Amino acid sequence: MRNRIWAGRGRPRGSHRTRDIRILEYLVELATKHGITTCEFFNAIVSAWENGKAKCRGLNVQCRIKKKGRAIFLITKGYTVVAQFPIHENILKETDPLKGFDYVRERVRRVSEMKERKRLDLSHLSIKDLKAGMKKIHLKARVTEISKPKLVLTRSNDYAVFANATLSDETSTIKLTLWNGRVNMVSINDMVQIENAKVIMFRGEKQLRTGRYGRLKVLETNPINVIQ
Repeated sequence: MRNRIWAGRGRPRGSHRTRDIRILEYLVELATKHGITTCEFFNAIVSAWENGKAKCRGLNVQCRIKKKGRAIFLITKGYTVVAQFPIHENILKETDPLKGFDYVRERVRRVSEMKERKRLDLSHLSIKDLKAGMKKIHLKARVTEISKPKLVLTRSNDYAVFANATLSDETSTIKLTLWNGRVNMVSINDMVQIENAKVIMFRGEKQLRTGRYGRLKVLETNPINVIQ
């Protein structure tokens, strides 16, 4: 299981074994991340154990295997697998085994806040702050130069058009590769907003790539005060 939150100070004491506590912590983490109360989430798991399947808000809970006093559950959201884990049947027979794990919810909250702060930090970067390997970059800059479009043969034996746009802000410049339809989206002196981009090294030079999930938006076209 990935992204588990392990036990620490404040761990509930009782008859649960260490491995059971880790599973219970994981269930609390899942419930918290998806905005579900732990009681509602656990009841859905028990329902799936008894009936094979259950729904909990936007999650689908399925009991896949029952053997040797334990059950294995699969949780999906749409076509995406969220989690898969085993639970001993003695846990499933308890009334509210997820009670008392407030420290897990607090950890999830702190991690979420840290990710949000990091996202906001990345949204206020200047070009001089960009380093190779950075991802999910949000940047506002002006287009100062666009290379002549070129036709290339891709790995899938298709032809594509690309051009390099030079972006500039008050700190530095960097090239952004434009592919196909995006080549004609921008003009010199446009102010653009780049979202969800990444920084790579290409031939010893830092460049921006937007990729499949990146966005390019023109905020201002050819301002009047541009020096000719």
